[in-house]
Amino acid sequence: QVQLVESGGGLVQPGGSLRLSCAASGFTFTAHSMSWYRQGPRKERELVAVITTSDGDTHYAASVKGRFTISRDNGKNTMYLQMNSLNPEDTAVYLCNARDLYNGLVYWGKGTLVTVSS
Repeated sequence: QVQLVESGGGLVQPGGSLRLSCAASGFTFTAHSMSWYRQGPRKERELVAVITTSDGDTHYAASVKGRFTISRDNGKNTMYLQMNSLNPEDTAVYLCNARDLYNGLVYWGKGTLVTVSS
């Protein structure tokens, strides 16, 4: 069974940091591009960051570039998102996504809620 499980969300003060994790199972992790999306209560789902196959191949949304860092540990089948200098605009459900590099099939996690507030 394919499974993507996010963790690490919660309540954090503006300027604080959180580290999200996405644990993958049921598929060949190294054959998939991994990414983080987010969706606020009044916004469309948007791509936050993507890591194709390794830590050296990453891309970020302009709104998070310089503050967030995406990484993956292929030995642990896990992807991470280090979020620093958080602000209320970062409040959203963050979702893990996997895309098969060969046939384009995608998988989604259920998401973890990040709330940035005083």
